[in-house]
Amino acid sequence: MTKKVGIILSGCGYLDGSEIHEATLTLLHLAKAGVEVVAMAPNIQHSHVMDHLTGKPYENEHPSVLSMAARIMRGKIQDIADVRSEDLDALIVPGGFGAAKNLSNYAYAETAADMVVEIHTQGMIQDMHNAGKPMGFLCIAPAAVAAVALKGKGINLTCGNDPKAALTCIRCGHEHVDGARAHETLVDTAHKIVCSPAYMASEDLGDIDTGIAKLVREVLAMVKTAETSADGSNEEKPALKAVQ
Repeated sequence: MTKKVGIILSGCGYLDGSEIHEATLTLLHLAKAGVEVVAMAPNIQHSHVMDHLTGKPYENEHPSVLSMAARIMRGKIQDIADVRSEDLDALIVPGGFGAAKNLSNYAYAETAADMVVEIHTQGMIQDMHNAGKPMGFLCIAPAAVAAVALKGKGINLTCGNDPKAALTCIRCGHEHVDGARAHETLVDTAHKIVCSPAYMASEDLGDIDTGIAKLVREVLAMVKTAETSADGSNEEKPALKAVQ
């Protein structure tokens, strides 16, 4: 049976939504792996919409995050409120400032205690984690989304070397592994969570592609491992590994 992998988008464009290269490369590597993609986004109003040429917000532009994310998916996207975690085998969240502005309030909250994740996004991530299904987080998403949605779980996360991201992860009850580069991934096997820093660590698209390819591979490998371990084996595995 074809595996289904969800991808949560936060708009379209790195300044206010999903980082387009990260989202597209994720979709490409999922397609090459032969899995079915279930794209979703929250049907909420954008915090603001940015002019990516000037770096300034547009005035009186308030589209929904879902409608903007539909640009990346050529319209083939669902409201996250209508997607069931039970129907997915894995989940991936690309980065971009939309992860920090639309999927959560990371960009605006003064402290980690004030940070929250959009309600349907949080529910999806918590349900996937409770079911032991693998997830991948790119760029700022490990701190802005994973760390906040799964507060107190003690997960190993990385956003490269960003001080605010590291502090957020720690204050949300996790470990931040400093120094990961764009072509690397960090795999927390105990929690089945994979991170790669992507544009948080480099603007070299080749390195970012390598990291995303590894992230997709590791997430799908954990889906396969979950299937093959259904024999009741309790073989102990390392909680953390870095993929070079």
